Amino acid sequence: MVLLVYVDDIIIPSNDDLAVASLKKTLDAKFKLKDLDPLRFFLGLVIARSPKGIMISQRPYALQLLQDMGYLGTKLVNTPMEVNLKLSKYEGDLLADLVLYRRLIGKLLYLTITHPDLSYSMNKLNQFLVQPRIPHMVAAQQVL
Repeated sequence: MVLLVYVDDIIIPSNDDLAVASLKKTLDAKFKLKDLDPLRFFLGLVIARSPKGIMISQRPYALQLLQDMGYLGTKLVNTPMEVNLKLSKYEGDLLADLVLYRRLIGKLLYLTITHPDLSYSMNKLNQFLVQPRIPHMVAAQQVL
């Protein structure tokens, strides 16, 4: 059985209800537990269960990111990054706000949990965290 722990939150992912109940009882004997029952939200993830399986979504996280960056309601693009886009660590002016770029890349990387289609773009943009330039930020904004 797997036990996922994040700070003071514990997740017990299992299909074996008896084993989960036994583990909860054992843990409750040592530590005071508060059982919130079926997992619905965890670290920006929305978890929904149905008879067909489990669905994980980051819709609220993605919408909040779009709102924070001022891109909520903007026009969609077909691909997260232009085809054959060449990015260089030497071309373009350096960004005045390095933290904004780094924070955006970190948040977009977190979105790859449920959007693996962003992985290639994020891999490319992640290479420029040390000295991001304006073309890198423009490419990151297109991913949004």
